[in-house]
Amino acid sequence: MSDAAAPRDTATSGLDAVSGSGAQGGSGAGGRLAAGVEWRRLDRRTLLVTALVLCGVAAGGAVPAFLALSRGMAVWRALLLVAVGAVVLVLGGTGIDYVRWRRTRYRIGAERAELRTGLLLVKRRSLARERIRSVDLTANVLLRILGLVKVRIGTGEHTGGGESTLELDPVTRAEGERLRRELLRRAPEPGAAPEQDGEIAVLDPAWIRYAPVSFVAPLLGGAAVGAVMQVSEWFGVQSEVLDWMADLFRATPLVWVVLTLGAAALLAGVVGALALWVEMWWNYRLEREPGGTLRVRRGLLTARSLSIEERRLRGVELVEPLGVRLFRAARIDAIATGLVKEDDDKGSGHKSLLPAVPRAVADGVAARVLREPESPTGARLTAHPRAARTRRLRWSLAAALLPVPVPAVLGAVLDVSTLLYAAVACALVLLPAAVALAVDAYRNLGHGIGGGYLVARSGTVRRTTVALQRGGVIGWTVKQSYFQRRAGLLTLTATTAAGDGAYDVYDADESEGLRFAATAVPGLLEPFLERPE
Repeated sequence: MSDAAAPRDTATSGLDAVSGSGAQGGSGAGGRLAAGVEWRRLDRRTLLVTALVLCGVAAGGAVPAFLALSRGMAVWRALLLVAVGAVVLVLGGTGIDYVRWRRTRYRIGAERAELRTGLLLVKRRSLARERIRSVDLTANVLLRILGLVKVRIGTGEHTGGGESTLELDPVTRAEGERLRRELLRRAPEPGAAPEQDGEIAVLDPAWIRYAPVSFVAPLLGGAAVGAVMQVSEWFGVQSEVLDWMADLFRATPLVWVVLTLGAAALLAGVVGALALWVEMWWNYRLEREPGGTLRVRRGLLTARSLSIEERRLRGVELVEPLGVRLFRAARIDAIATGLVKEDDDKGSGHKSLLPAVPRAVADGVAARVLREPESPTGARLTAHPRAARTRRLRWSLAAALLPVPVPAVLGAVLDVSTLLYAAVACALVLLPAAVALAVDAYRNLGHGIGGGYLVARSGTVRRTTVALQRGGVIGWTVKQSYFQRRAGLLTLTATTAAGDGAYDVYDADESEGLRFAATAVPGLLEPFLERPE
């Protein structure tokens, strides 16, 4: 791979081999090289941020540590050990961060963005500027108070070890904005359509009504129950909590106990989902900037800024989780090259352009993002054969009946009527749900062409409608199992360099599916088709 196509990462032991890289005074100062490009330092207030964070960690761990130590020794001795441990943690961590700050430099040249760090093993990494695809800014509460941001510069390539990303943690907010504008500035392409800069979507507080119906709510409810039990164990009162609950529901039937506890956990989950939505999407704004860049800004406590070049946008994905879909709402995700989800950024919505909003609003935003008069996500889709419904019913019923034989057989062998009743209850509850989900999954199948986009829809618990640029498809994969061949069905997979890399059209009619693929991307599949004379 050529040097321009991949990041460069070199390491040298001992002193830095680059001249003019000694310690410089003040943030943003550095030694001038012969080419006149300046090496810069991170902001020195990173030491204050590290010290404050470690103080919080020490305070949070001091309470359970003190309670555990005080059971086996004198209180003053346990307190002394905890205090010494906290001081060592704060001073040691701040000292390590000081070394990192002293030995970290970066510079933005005409052709490359470079980062150098390390003490005994000095690493110098660089990214070719024409390969840079994203410059994202994030700032937690402490960074925002101090006017700092963390800058992540990436090429979007899937390489191991993070070599496709340079991270500057932290720099001033003004420096972060300067880097973002400079690194993402592109010359307009000849013959390009005039740009329509400005606001595309802005936060509507009424959208928060969709937060409680997401899958996050029950998960947070379960997490709240686990947190209560864990904290009570730290303080040594877990048995007292369980005894109090047993006394509270002593005269209550078991069914009502389960329903009450489930409702309490669900209520806690709803509150948590509302709080999480506010933290993630407050101050939301989607806009198009000069130079053809889409920018998403959002976040209450942790401010996030995601930039996507329109020239690497290949489409959008309209996502409708089951609870959100019941209220006729959907969210919009970007399908673009270079959107690599980092390991430490899981769950942050790295490709989300829009939270869950009314479906009509989502279609309108998708149309404006794609610069289309109408959103391709609303195009008419071709329904799939009934054989596809049969396949879904078969798989869904098999999955629903799978847990039933175990309690039934055990109940018959051990002569335990409770297990037999449990098997019957499972069958009565799971079978109707399985049939409903299978029928819904079949109704959601569809594919079609909307202008310059091929559209594919599938899913029931999480229904997705993918609008992918026909010119962004670089290959087709045709899959057909033995049972699909008997039913006259096949699965088409459109391969692209953007998004997830592959998007499926499940269980389409064999002849119609091949015609669709040939029409959507002319010239790609024809050499492999056999046409009747």
